[in-house]
Amino acid sequence: MDEVETRELRYFVALAEELHFGRAARRLGIAQPPLSRAIRQLERRLGVTLVERTSRGACLTAAGEVLLRDGRAALEAVAAATRRAQRAGLADPRLILAMKPGGDGGLLPDILAEYEAQPHAVPVEIVFSAGERPAMLRDGRADVALLLRPQDDLSGQDAEELLTEQQVVLLPERHPLAQRASVSLADLTGETMPRWPATPDGNGAGPVVRDIGQLMQLITLGRMVAVVPESVRGRLHSGLVGRPVPDAPTTTIFVAWHPASTSRHVAAFARAATTAARTATSRNPRHAQPVKPAT
Repeated sequence: MDEVETRELRYFVALAEELHFGRAARRLGIAQPPLSRAIRQLERRLGVTLVERTSRGACLTAAGEVLLRDGRAALEAVAAATRRAQRAGLADPRLILAMKPGGDGGLLPDILAEYEAQPHAVPVEIVFSAGERPAMLRDGRADVALLLRPQDDLSGQDAEELLTEQQVVLLPERHPLAQRASVSLADLTGETMPRWPATPDGNGAGPVVRDIGQLMQLITLGRMVAVVPESVRGRLHSGLVGRPVPDAPTTTIFVAWHPASTSRHVAAFARAATTAARTATSRNPRHAQPVKPAT
């Protein structure tokens, strides 16, 4: 069997996601006939039918479904290898950290101080993303990330648990629930909640929130309330209050990296993160103790 070319795989993934030859061709910036020829050539190489042509467009066969899943992973791996190689060859190397705004549990200053104290530390470039951090690790846009469970998908990553936080509800200070010492999830029934980029079709009825500033502004205006990790209370705007939600699930922060990484800088950063988390936990008993690495 002939080897599949990266170009063919990229064409197929575009078609499989669009399920329409015309739309896929426009997305790829090519004419439709070359796309059709490339898909037929790919099917001949593999000896299977990947796409059933219909009057309305296309639908995937069982073989096509498998190739879409694995093909995406293969293209991400190629992109990641390219980006990591390019960064490794820079005259001034740097470490790219992806994190959600406010998603560090207050640990980031201590993590950076611990890492920068090491003799071979390189500058850390921080990239903020509300929903793409796991994808940034997979495709090489980031070297290391701070991820949250259960919100983020940690599958396929190497990770170490840093700390677990209880959750609080953020409310306008004039909200009736703001007068309570604590709030239950049942008390929040009927309240407008935000939706998050990682799960835009989730249970929230409010807009998709992409950063902490947007979230706090909308809560201050009385447009929504939000259940967030306890550490966010340290950054509350005027006019907001945070109340514990004892029956809400906890949020756990992980430092994560791609399993293919062999970077000593990534390994040093992960060690610094776990050291900083242990120190922070000993100072703040409200944080749960770090436990074993994620699997």
